[in-house]
Amino acid sequence: MYYRLWIGGRMATNTTIEWTDTTWNPVRGCTKVSPGCKNCYAEAFAERFRGVKGHPYEQGFDLRLVPEKLLEPFSWTHPSMVFVNSMSDLFHADVPDDYIVRVATVMMTANWHTYQILTKRSERLRDMLNGALRFATESTHIWWGVSVEDTQYGVPRIDHLRQTSAKMKFLSIEPLLEDVGFINLLDIDWVIVGGESGRGARPIQESWVDSLLQQCRSADVPFFFKQWGGVQKKKNGRKLHGRTHNEFPQTSLGEIPDTKSRRSLAEKLQAKFLTYDSYKQKTSLGAALQRIDGASLSRDGTRSLQEDPKVQTLRSGHLDPEQGAFHSAVSQVLCANHETRRIHRRLRRPTVS
Repeated sequence: MYYRLWIGGRMATNTTIEWTDTTWNPVRGCTKVSPGCKNCYAEAFAERFRGVKGHPYEQGFDLRLVPEKLLEPFSWTHPSMVFVNSMSDLFHADVPDDYIVRVATVMMTANWHTYQILTKRSERLRDMLNGALRFATESTHIWWGVSVEDTQYGVPRIDHLRQTSAKMKFLSIEPLLEDVGFINLLDIDWVIVGGESGRGARPIQESWVDSLLQQCRSADVPFFFKQWGGVQKKKNGRKLHGRTHNEFPQTSLGEIPDTKSRRSLAEKLQAKFLTYDSYKQKTSLGAALQRIDGASLSRDGTRSLQEDPKVQTLRSGHLDPEQGAFHSAVSQVLCANHETRRIHRRLRRPTVS
């Protein structure tokens, strides 16, 4: 059996999602398509900031593209597990095909990270993976997945995923709203299961979870139990049968190139992306490209706080308006020492970019 606990090098992140290291949102906002969307955590979060000038979610949960985020994976200094579009759905009908191709092109180029993409728009996922995105299906560092919450809407998505040639396929059976019975796990590489959390959370039953665990065991599929959920999800915890289940597919982290190499790769993508783009997008992507340049390092390789331009930017408050104020800028601070981490905690707002 090829179960692996994820022990990859973690970077300073803005996520508490148990099965990933960080999030990357080149698209923000979404619309509801099935019962699993009823109590969407992303919508609840984003709408809190509607109308807040300069905030990443000033427009609430309205769907919009964020081209200035496209090159962000090149700026991270540690190989990471990356949840793509935790605050949206990459395959939403209003996201243009060519933009989805750009996101996939970044993932293929910055291949030292492992990317996790989840969607409820499984038919479009199938069609694009068998068409314009076929170039991104053969790599094991890109994991394509579908959300499954019930038998009527969720289970049919599994067949749509299986109808693709993706090397890595996974299921997020969360929020689990009912007993989904027997599911075909043929050609599925990973299963995440969890209950709904937060206000209005619908209950989950242990028998539903246990059935899925046993099916994964029989099919030799790694099983990750995220949470029982509920209004007090921390209190309810995430233990099943007295233990946590943190299994991942067998994978390996790539070796990250040095700053010069990453910048060179990003510049080539920038040139490709911006051939037909507007000046505004050129400005936005140009700012993203600049963030790839590393901060000043001392002789022992640690970051010099006084010389670090990112920290100076935070102190002076000169934030890129395309970044949406504090959070996007703070998330770029690479906490190489205790003092930098202290500043990160002090300045960071509880937001998601």
